[in-house]
Amino acid sequence: MIRIGIDVMGGDFAPVEPLKGCIEAKKQLADIDIVLFGDEQSIIKHLSDLGHANHDFEIVHAPEVIGMGEHPTKAFSQKKNSSIGIGLHYLSKGLIDAFVGAGNTGAMMVGSIFTVKPIPGILRPTISSVLPKTTGGLGVLLDVGANADCKPDVLNQFALLGSLFCQYVYKIENPRVALLNIGEEKEKGNLLAQAAHELMLDSKEYNFIGNCEGRDLFVDKVDVAVCDGFTGNVVLKACESMYHILEARGIKDDFLDLFNYENYGGTPILGINAPVIIGHGISNAPTFVAMLKLAAEMKESGLIEKIKESLNLIKES
Repeated sequence: MIRIGIDVMGGDFAPVEPLKGCIEAKKQLADIDIVLFGDEQSIIKHLSDLGHANHDFEIVHAPEVIGMGEHPTKAFSQKKNSSIGIGLHYLSKGLIDAFVGAGNTGAMMVGSIFTVKPIPGILRPTISSVLPKTTGGLGVLLDVGANADCKPDVLNQFALLGSLFCQYVYKIENPRVALLNIGEEKEKGNLLAQAAHELMLDSKEYNFIGNCEGRDLFVDKVDVAVCDGFTGNVVLKACESMYHILEARGIKDDFLDLFNYENYGGTPILGINAPVIIGHGISNAPTFVAMLKLAAEMKESGLIEKIKESLNLIKES
């Protein structure tokens, strides 16, 4: 049985939407236990209002909440009894197998690094985003905001993490890895891209196919697109904006629907010692269901162990 913790106080519609998501996920996923982190009395009251007995869930009382606008590092260090803080502490001690939340993204990231800690050998943990394909498949783009400035060896490691994620969670055999650049030729791009290309070209740990351009992201050409967090975040926000603009104009299309974040829930922090999923602040019940499913899939896939094995092989070679 997989035990997944959830910050039910995080997000714009907490705790009602996270709790609705937990109730639905419990119906769909029989092989998981869900542990609720937050104000106990508030959780019990809202579960009752939703007509659901709280005996289906373990509740861990966390009286403090880190607000969306609070400084991540300061809030995490000062609010030891926050739902994020206690949840990540439980994860670090092995009391739960994964943790999800749609609260303060920075606090989730900072807390994961300082509490759950990076896997030995990881230079910088990263966060990714889904790349929907016109063919119906999925890929990943990373980093999308955690590391605005990167060095070539960091991008090289992002490539490995993205490849392993696609292989073991998305079940893509021999994922195609590309460096996001302003041209396909290896000489293109800034100094970072040129140096990273040389490192990635020599890698034997993943299937590097060279540079890709922005126009290649959503066609069946690449499975893992690698870039620094500054570039990735600009791409992500541009795509989100275009999706919402077209949706507001009443444009309906099956491919466009693939950009709806509710289908994927959240994004994992790759490179830390246990699965942590960060969701969008405006997440609703279906989004939390998807987040819980992704957390279960990451645990079942053995991804963390695969990352450790790969890093050990690189170290020994």
